[in-house]
Amino acid sequence: MRPVLQNLAALVATILIAVALATWVSERSALLWLGAVLIAYGLTETLYLGRLYHWTALPRNRSLPVGYGPWRALISRLARFARQEADAQAELAGELERIHAAVDQLPDGLVVLDRYDHVVWANDAAENLHGIFGSRRPIHHFIRHPELERLLDSAESDEPVQCELTTRHGRRFELLVHRTQSGQKLLITRDVTERVQLDAMRSDFVANVSHEIFTPVKAVTESAQRLMAALDDDAPVDRSALRTIIDQSRVMQRLVDDLLTLSSLEDESQGLADDTVDIASLLERLLIEARAISAGRHTIELVLDGPRRVRAAGAELEKAVHNLLTNAIRYTPEGGRITIDWRVQENEGRLSISDTGIGISTDHMVRLSERFYRVDQDRSRATGGTGLGLAIVKHIMARHRGQLRFDSTPGRGSTFTLCLPAARLLADDAPAPDVAGSAPTAPTAQTGSGTAPDASPATRAGESAAGEAPLDGSDASA
Repeated sequence: MRPVLQNLAALVATILIAVALATWVSERSALLWLGAVLIAYGLTETLYLGRLYHWTALPRNRSLPVGYGPWRALISRLARFARQEADAQAELAGELERIHAAVDQLPDGLVVLDRYDHVVWANDAAENLHGIFGSRRPIHHFIRHPELERLLDSAESDEPVQCELTTRHGRRFELLVHRTQSGQKLLITRDVTERVQLDAMRSDFVANVSHEIFTPVKAVTESAQRLMAALDDDAPVDRSALRTIIDQSRVMQRLVDDLLTLSSLEDESQGLADDTVDIASLLERLLIEARAISAGRHTIELVLDGPRRVRAAGAELEKAVHNLLTNAIRYTPEGGRITIDWRVQENEGRLSISDTGIGISTDHMVRLSERFYRVDQDRSRATGGTGLGLAIVKHIMARHRGQLRFDSTPGRGSTFTLCLPAARLLADDAPAPDVAGSAPTAPTAQTGSGTAPDASPATRAGESAAGEAPLDGSDASA
């Protein structure tokens, strides 16, 4: 409103001056005055219109002209609008940069395509996966896959396409396209290798469980039918059929127990019980049990050359050693030797089960700890194995932050080693010094096929130890 009043006041003043000149001087002077004012006004308007036109050609790169007179308010308002727009543009650019930075951190590749399938923008993952560089290049220059062409040409989003990329050999990727109302497309590349492997493992697991259960169920069914036929004919009861039913039922029970054990070990919500375990007593107990299973067919030896106590879940550790011992007995011919060795090497506790059995070829070593994988299918089933023993041992060691290692030579035997980290080893108190200065007690070794003898003096000293501390050395003796 103020600029309008100023213009009106200037116009009135110009007219009054012209009237005064016409009255007191001459009409010619009044006309000259009005002409001069009109020319000055026209030149001023033309000058500011030219400056404004020059600014509107590149408003983001040029400054507004300085206003004078009635133009000052108008140019000031334009300048305020220009500043607000510049601030909004800067804020929007900052938001876009933050969004791009966040999207670049995604593991999935994202590519924005125009209606002609040319690359508009791609995040870092997509550039690395597909080798995309620059923009406005056809996506087919970077991804050559017939299923992708069909996916892009289809009017609606189809099922995702799985393929391998030349830049990532051995990995499986999923390509998915989302369409926008403006005609652009969002191509998503996702690494699904782990999911594909899990699906394959799940399928194999179901197939293996079905196969493992089929044999005992079939045997139970046939035995039951034989018993029914005998009862219908009033014939004597076939005791072998009853024995078959009992034996195969036990096989299924062992399979179910092992499956439940695996499920429990894989449940991350169940924490690990960090108890103080007397590993020497545990191994001596398992030695007696192994000799009973062997029934004198093997020579089984126990060597204790490590700390007597460890921090572990006692039941799980016992299960792991038991599985390794039963495997050693199962695959070692009569007259062979099995050695249980507990010692500290390279700053970790190593519990080894060595045998002089049939051994394992290198072809089987990679898959040895897989579920239901057997080196000798017939021998394992004939001796009651479920094919889950080593898988259970591997999970137990993973829960203890340890490792399962194995080495084998066909025809010479195998060695399976449970490796416990040094943080789980508890040092034994030093035995009382010998006044006569006798030599230190040797490691405990128990051999033979009968009941294990009493522990050596060094082992008994470990039993009476009251203090417990983590063992950090690379050597220890019980």
